[in-house]
Amino acid sequence: MSETEQIPEAVAAVLEALNNTDSNGTEQVLNATAKFVASPEGTALAYGSLVFMALLPIYFGALRSVTCSKSKNASDMPETITSRDAARFPIIASCTLFGLYLFFKVFSQEYINMLLSIYFFGLGVLALSHIMSPLMSRIFPASFPNKQFQLLFTQGSEEAKEEIVNYEFDTKNLLCLIISSVVGVWYLLKKHWIANNLFGLAFALNGVELLHLNNVSTGCILLGGLFVYDVFWVFGTNVMVTVAKSFEAPIKLVFPQDLLERGLDASNFAMLGLGDIVIPGIFIALLLRFDVSLKKQSKTYFYSSFLAYIFGLGLTIFVMHTFKHAQPALLYLVPACIGFPCLVALVKGELTELFSFESSEEVLPASPRLTSFPTVSGSPASLASSMDAVSMLTRSSPRRRRLQPNSM
Repeated sequence: MSETEQIPEAVAAVLEALNNTDSNGTEQVLNATAKFVASPEGTALAYGSLVFMALLPIYFGALRSVTCSKSKNASDMPETITSRDAARFPIIASCTLFGLYLFFKVFSQEYINMLLSIYFFGLGVLALSHIMSPLMSRIFPASFPNKQFQLLFTQGSEEAKEEIVNYEFDTKNLLCLIISSVVGVWYLLKKHWIANNLFGLAFALNGVELLHLNNVSTGCILLGGLFVYDVFWVFGTNVMVTVAKSFEAPIKLVFPQDLLERGLDASNFAMLGLGDIVIPGIFIALLLRFDVSLKKQSKTYFYSSFLAYIFGLGLTIFVMHTFKHAQPALLYLVPACIGFPCLVALVKGELTELFSFESSEEVLPASPRLTSFPTVSGSPASLASSMDAVSMLTRSSPRRRRLQPNSM
């Protein structure tokens, strides 16, 4: 097409936009003419990066969940999700989602996001510190002077004194907190997508590591319930999409589709919710612990479910890109993540062993049920895990417990 033929088309597009204007007509014309169309290379880079980022917390979180489940340190104890918790969670999630939707409709979005930013700042700093702790332990030599610190708040007189906060940490933990705080301040001030992803990856990895399903049946109940939840709120209403676009918090991974054109200042994002990572991730982590319980060298169920997740997520992106409409990822992830391992178990004749496996008995004899709030007590790692669990699945009265310094 020649340049003289392209000019009338551009003029026609502007005239059409003018015909559809309202009181904000000028703004609409500017948006119509300035709208960015992602290149195929930029789109492929964005989707590929999202898939890669989603796989990181699932893989490493699952590996850490095995170590966490074998730990005898109280500060490393995970929270176990029972079948009752799993059955109630889709209802609680629906109420929370619709509540947020109403909040955004009634109150100013600016003030709501300001409060959420402050909350997720603290939560993100502690979550990021948790995943950095093992790295710091490897970096610093054994001769490094590692001093112990304690932050203690109590209430009442000497006889009736009660601990409110008992926060124990060391020099390495303090360094992790400082680095994480720098990322947190960057996120608060700039809301940059890289800072958002650092916090999002920390939340996802903590969730996969520290939230444990007690058996495969519970996993099927949880994934099945959230399958219905995701499909209903995405296809049945505009609630999910509205909240996702209004909610300025690191609860999703994002990657710009215009990175190649605009660099780090890009603003046309593809996104993936953390729920689409953590929920299948804790089921995949359960299958890895099942592999470990079989005392075999192979990790058949872990790798089959991991590949199933890649397949399901790839199918989600393909359908979304083809139909140009938001897709409930769990619609494709749940059948894949449950179906593939069950098919493998059926072929190997281990279906009964798979569904009779109890994670809390095999590798976690003293795991607490997820029925109350963890206390604000312990090391940065344990505090981060407690706060992360609170943000996802807790809903009862407070429970107090004293935690010891993290051993990582």
